[in-house]
Amino acid sequence: MKAMVLAAGRGTRLRPLTDTRPKALVDVAGRTPLEITLTRLCDSGVREVIVNVHHFADQITDYLQAHRNFGMRVEISREDDLLLDTGGGLKKAAWFFLEEASRAEPFFLHNVDVISTIDLRRMAEFHVEHRPLATLAVQRRESSRQLLFDAQQRLCGRQVGETKELVRPSPAQEPLGFSGIHVISPRIFELMTEQGVFSIVDVYLRLGASGETILAFRADEYDWRDLGRPESLRQAATSLSRAHRPRTQF
Repeated sequence: MKAMVLAAGRGTRLRPLTDTRPKALVDVAGRTPLEITLTRLCDSGVREVIVNVHHFADQITDYLQAHRNFGMRVEISREDDLLLDTGGGLKKAAWFFLEEASRAEPFFLHNVDVISTIDLRRMAEFHVEHRPLATLAVQRRESSRQLLFDAQQRLCGRQVGETKELVRPSPAQEPLGFSGIHVISPRIFELMTEQGVFSIVDVYLRLGASGETILAFRADEYDWRDLGRPESLRQAATSLSRAHRPRTQF
């Protein structure tokens, strides 16, 4: 199974730490978010990864080379001139997932700035069993931006603050926080008509409105943390330093 790690962002919420390094390489209890993410993916059966880069891109490529790509095949997708957002970045890397040997296999898309104990193998099995276009790891938690799912756990809209946007009719909607971890069918590349800079969530909403199935993978039982702010970074470092098994717990 393959994966893409989204590591191109500027990490503005982590300044001043990211004034001299990318968010993928900030310190978390002696490790980096990139190492943690790649190790988690590798432990879950992923052996080939593409990483998009922009902010201090050469630091990331040098880091991977110094660590021998953590024993994986790692390709780099450079966004030198323009950050393409999650959807545009994925579309630029489509070639990696459409290689002949893997073009029919689902793949992970994983933000570099989240860590979790979500069972990625179980999530991949769920996706294969139910065969949606995409499976999104979600939790019931407070968030200013939430995705809305119907009684069948299909994506039907989103909510920002008090504003709801429904893309398919549903008598009831459950707001859930998105984890930044996806399993996606490569068929999505046939359906991505967007160009340039765009969000993958906007793609999901458009395709959900047209009848495609985007499913929730309920991850309420797992720990999850966004590393986007200095305080959450400190909390994650404390948890990781106390964990008995740092590769799978924090």
